[in-house]
Amino acid sequence: MLFRYTLLRMKKVIAVKRIPGKGRGVFALKDFKVGEIIENCPVINVTPKERKSCEKTILAYYIYPWRSTRSGSVVLGYGSIYNHAYDPNADWKQNFKTENMVYRALRPIKKGEEITVNYNGEPDDETPIDWFEVI
Repeated sequence: MLFRYTLLRMKKVIAVKRIPGKGRGVFALKDFKVGEIIENCPVINVTPKERKSCEKTILAYYIYPWRSTRSGSVVLGYGSIYNHAYDPNADWKQNFKTENMVYRALRPIKKGEEITVNYNGEPDDETPIDWFEVI
């Protein structure tokens, strides 16, 4: 009963849409204020050995680092679908206690706007993303 009640209370605030020439992206279905949580995603953690196996598959492009760059996590929800930007409008932080990835607005995000994050982990980190070269 609690599960059904929780589902009824959930409000859809983001959606995945196709972007011509780019693939998929996550878009706001409402306005977000600075600091507002966009999504709180559970993760599936993988060991360094499992990550090496995943790197031989399409999952290589969707795994986040977890406690180190050797281990990783597959972020559920829309977490692994947010696109990269060096000037993102959102940020992601790991919550090791709850094993969740939390996405928050860095600046106001308007309804209909694509939500982007910096894959480097820090919003102002402009280090080139080396694995983009192999895509």
